[in-house]
Amino acid sequence: MAEGLGIEVRGLYKIFGTNPSAFVDAVKGGMTKKELNERHNHVLGLRDINISMPGGGITVVMGLSGSGKSTLIRHVNRLIDPTVGEMLVGGEDVTKMGPDALREFRRHKTAMVFQKFALLPHRTVLDNTVYGLEVQGLPRDKQEQEARRWIARVGLSGFEQKYPNQLSGGMQQRVGLARALTNDAPILLMDEAFSALDPLIRMDMQSVLLDLQKEIKKTIVFITHDLDEALRLGDKIAILRDGEVVQQGSGQDIVLKPADEYIANFVREVNRGRVIFVETIMAEGAKPDAKAVPIPAGTTLEEAAKRMTEAGTMAAAVTGQNGKVLGALSMQALIGAMVTPVSHDKAA
Repeated sequence: MAEGLGIEVRGLYKIFGTNPSAFVDAVKGGMTKKELNERHNHVLGLRDINISMPGGGITVVMGLSGSGKSTLIRHVNRLIDPTVGEMLVGGEDVTKMGPDALREFRRHKTAMVFQKFALLPHRTVLDNTVYGLEVQGLPRDKQEQEARRWIARVGLSGFEQKYPNQLSGGMQQRVGLARALTNDAPILLMDEAFSALDPLIRMDMQSVLLDLQKEIKKTIVFITHDLDEALRLGDKIAILRDGEVVQQGSGQDIVLKPADEYIANFVREVNRGRVIFVETIMAEGAKPDAKAVPIPAGTTLEEAAKRMTEAGTMAAAVTGQNGKVLGALSMQALIGAMVTPVSHDKAA
């Protein structure tokens, strides 16, 4: 199974118009998106994007409509050419590939899952799933073997001969995911992949993706406008506004230390208990209460509160991988952190 490749986005600019390169220096000099459009009838899509996307992890790019997130993901497989900048995948600059190299890169290194499923209506589930392997020219028995394996993994065994119009929206998106995974590409591009689904089905698909990722360890670039989805899925999150990165980091970084008022407005209604980990608010190095229940670092506050309640105690001992006690945590501090913004400074 192909493991994920790291992606490095460096100094990426995208200007849409008849002569975009003529305005790169002006944009670098501070010309705004509004000025570029009003004075020169060009649209600024992306400005100086620099993001490192770790191999084998999920990087979520989020922002409101028009922020540039879909434009950015289309640069990874060069469906859009940058005006200037680099898109390094596994150390190779995709922007410098010739036609043949780019074709092979798209066939073997990337797979895409779309918002509107993009299934071929005249093909069955099985025939939709093998499509990428058909393009690659694999023998039919190999195509079907791989397709059936991933159809089963996404929970659609028995539906191989059904057509898309016979499936629910969630089932259709499972087919889209199976098709992408069947290609065994190291990079999975997911552009608003779950946005068209009902909330419960959407959460179900998020769970499917997270469970699969434990096994497949692909490099996933996931586009969304939903912060809860970003926080649940993302090992790393980059938030865009008007074509610029305004903040990037872990979910905890975004929630605990918003870069500006724009980000603060995003995270204001977030359920902190599902995002913040116990080690963030523990009293580091403090000796736990004798009745403290051991809770591993990396446990969310919500889960920690549940464990403490079940154990009938108001105290926890936060432990490391080797079982060593890292610090103490009280229920009072835990509840306070769930309802009140906290900083990276350790709290008692």
